[in-house]
Amino acid sequence: MAEATVRIADSDIGGDNQKFKIRRLEISDKGKGFIDLLGQLTVTGSVTDEEFNQRFDEISSYGDDHVICVIEEESSGRIAATGSVMIEKKFIRNCGKTGHIEDVVVDSRFRGKQLGKKVVEFLMDHCRSMGCYKVLLDSSVENKAFYEKCGLIHKGIQMSKYFD
Repeated sequence: MAEATVRIADSDIGGDNQKFKIRRLEISDKGKGFIDLLGQLTVTGSVTDEEFNQRFDEISSYGDDHVICVIEEESSGRIAATGSVMIEKKFIRNCGKTGHIEDVVVDSRFRGKQLGKKVVEFLMDHCRSMGCYKVLLDSSVENKAFYEKCGLIHKGIQMSKYFD
């Protein structure tokens, strides 16, 4: 997927004169509230600039196989939404690929503007362009209706084990 900035039109987000752009994560986004935003989703811990830079470089080295997108509110420069996708290469389905969408979150100040839907669409478009035959996403029950509006269907059961 080519590096590109896509403007989200006011008509797409409720027309309240805020302007947003959706793009890939940049190293400067830590200073624009990226880690704080993730903290609205789950535990982030304290991530130093050095740790952020190292992880950014590592993820960047995966190229199109691991993409983090952000939506930036242009007037403030703050990160308003984010999500990520990892591409799993498989042997099944003629050595097919599956996209795994993770860490979708919209800043509480910007919810209700369809930014989450834009993030999911951006990530699913990336999966499609990478030749994935499906996209998977884990969700809480509370967010099921949102993801159904994004075109995903409930299928199966999620299981997890956390290592502390």
